[in-house]
Amino acid sequence: MPARAATLTDVAKEAGVSLATASRALNGSDRVVRAELHARVLEAANRLGYTPNAQAQSMARGSSDLVGLLVNDIADPYFSTIAAGLASAAEEQGLLVMLCSTGGDPGQELELLAALRRQRGRAIVLAGSRIDDRAHLRKLSEQVDPFIEAGGRVAAISEPKLPVDTVVVDNKRAARDLAVRIGELGYRRPAVLTGPDELLVSRNRRDGFAEGWTGDAPIVVADEFNRDGGFNAMQRLVDSGPEVDCVFAVNDLMAMGAMAACRDRGIEVPRDLAVAGFDDISTLRDVTPALTTVRLPLTEMGRMALEMVLNDPVAKPRRRKVQGEVIVRESTPAR
Repeated sequence: MPARAATLTDVAKEAGVSLATASRALNGSDRVVRAELHARVLEAANRLGYTPNAQAQSMARGSSDLVGLLVNDIADPYFSTIAAGLASAAEEQGLLVMLCSTGGDPGQELELLAALRRQRGRAIVLAGSRIDDRAHLRKLSEQVDPFIEAGGRVAAISEPKLPVDTVVVDNKRAARDLAVRIGELGYRRPAVLTGPDELLVSRNRRDGFAEGWTGDAPIVVADEFNRDGGFNAMQRLVDSGPEVDCVFAVNDLMAMGAMAACRDRGIEVPRDLAVAGFDDISTLRDVTPALTTVRLPLTEMGRMALEMVLNDPVAKPRRRKVQGEVIVRESTPAR
């Protein structure tokens, strides 16, 4: 079996420099590398027989103008708002955005990521919650690593499960803050409508709310992480007959579905039951009563991710944590 070709990472390690320095020295970056370091990198490349490829040189010089963006569901206002923020920032930089929707399917995510790699773009941003699946994470890394090795950049808006720069929402803390505020408003018997347990964002929001609640453990009903899931979970909650005075849905779409289910059952929100969500999506402008939720800076999150892939790479992935803000509205009046 032929020996594995040397990579840029091998050269950086051999020369005792960062990956970013090796890339600048070999791939023609406009940023100046000190003569001593430049010589060390060239010597290491010669010893290892490393040859830069054309794709890497193109990416390093910033001549590629394509950024790929993978989202779970473009019809979800959460992702469309993130996409709008990233696209606006990309336009300011003269870049094009190729938007792909995975439909929440891990297999589709892998296929689309491979397709974006073949486009030889400058960067890829993965926006969407990770699932609790080590095998899938390993397969994602197998797609991401060669793209980075070739000079591309990758960032995520998600839980920090991949070795790339990541915009991280502190979901657990924000849900905990919401639970505390709900308690302060006078509610005592909450229920939580959550998504599938393997979906980390759903799990973190559910667990954060439970941590912030000081009374008896909330009733938990799980379904799909969307509007229909909220509708179905609310129907099952009502059918089970527990005495609850407040429902926390782990995203706004589930909360909207829950409120629709309440209307179908003759339950008036908030007179009979209070409802809260999470995300503060733009669709809430048309919801009556106005929904209590956790506001996330979704547009800014898209811009943050683009900034990360346009900045010079560093040896250790960066994390930019985003905090949510509890917004109390008509759906949870003080009791």
